[in-house]
Amino acid sequence: MSQSRATKVLVIGYVWPEPRSSAASGHVMQILETFLEQGWDITFASPAGPGEHKADLTAMGIAECSIELNSSSFDAFVGELAPDIVLFDQFMMEEQFGWRVEKQCPGALRVLETSDLQSLRHARHQRLKDHLKASDDHDDGAALFGQTLAQEFAAMADTDLARREIAALFRCDLNLMISQVEIQLLVEHFSLPPSALHWCPLMLEPVAQPLAPYADRAHFLSIGNFRHAPNWDAVLWMKNAVWPLIRQQLPGAQLHIYGAYTPPKASALHNPAQGFHIMNWAEDALQVMTAARICLAPLRFGAGIKGKIVDAMLCGTPNVTTPIGAEGMAGDMPWAGAIGESATAIAAAAVRLYQDEHLWNQAQEAGVKLLHARYRHSVHGPALIARLEHCREHLLELRQANFIGGMLRHHQHKSTQYMSQWIEEKNRNNA
Repeated sequence: MSQSRATKVLVIGYVWPEPRSSAASGHVMQILETFLEQGWDITFASPAGPGEHKADLTAMGIAECSIELNSSSFDAFVGELAPDIVLFDQFMMEEQFGWRVEKQCPGALRVLETSDLQSLRHARHQRLKDHLKASDDHDDGAALFGQTLAQEFAAMADTDLARREIAALFRCDLNLMISQVEIQLLVEHFSLPPSALHWCPLMLEPVAQPLAPYADRAHFLSIGNFRHAPNWDAVLWMKNAVWPLIRQQLPGAQLHIYGAYTPPKASALHNPAQGFHIMNWAEDALQVMTAARICLAPLRFGAGIKGKIVDAMLCGTPNVTTPIGAEGMAGDMPWAGAIGESATAIAAAAVRLYQDEHLWNQAQEAGVKLLHARYRHSVHGPALIARLEHCREHLLELRQANFIGGMLRHHQHKSTQYMSQWIEEKNRNNA
């Protein structure tokens, strides 16, 4: 699309990006970098306060702006900015600001970046809670995995969270999905039009330098933001079930667990005598990943695709995970490590990979091939830009074809608008 000025993009973030703290923020940064490569004019706005590890967006040439919830000040801001594309980071931002964007900038392409389907993650979390209430068997995880998409839909469909999230997907012109499994779920069971969905996984360029070999590595590693519930549950499962089994077979084994925002309850698990080390935040996650021989990611629930596993492949570190951890990541290609459904299976696979150099080398090579086949920025970046440009060129047809989205916008705008205006008036009277 030829234009007389640079495309103007407004990104509305649920939080300010912290790419070294979470994969979700890393994905947002990859999208921002893709836009910058086009010479686009980007403004990032958020109602949240800055976190400890916030990225310096201004140094990248991205304007930063703090915005308020339930305030007409946003109307003046977005009207003056007049963006061509508005990207909502997480569906709650579309709920809050989508109606205002449509009212002030009706011609702007509205895009939702999901990172993962939150309603799917929460339904799986509930399944885990129910499982733990029904059984005190810490080893068994098989009951949590192997659900069909129809079963996942059934668990999600009656929840308020799914109704809110899926409605937001319908209301947007395009939704960026990180997992092809979630695209299939949305199309086949929630009736999202394929024209409203775009596969945009984690995007990176594998380095050409040699990967650290088996002999130069030691210990096990696990990494993940402690504020993310699936990561915390994985730490507990490792502590109570997985790690004791590994130590039985490898008495000298050491597990180093890194994560941003380490709470006291995690620090309390630190036990060097058991080889169980809580290491807090990693200044350089790729450096510690490169030094490790095995990455453990025993996730019992979650959604999307896992940044820690992509990082492991980038560093040539074989991983051991669950079907949830591997979901949507490999397609039909060999896995870069091992997948287990129970603590016993995960521990056995981890010990085998740790001790078998030939098997370890095969897993490392599988990771290299997976990265090149499915996660290259040079492939997905241009594909994203092309899809956005196509949607802008055919915006009227897209919206006419998405009647359900238009219907939901009509009703949501009324309810959200009046609620927001009521809150704003209430805040004004209380000031």
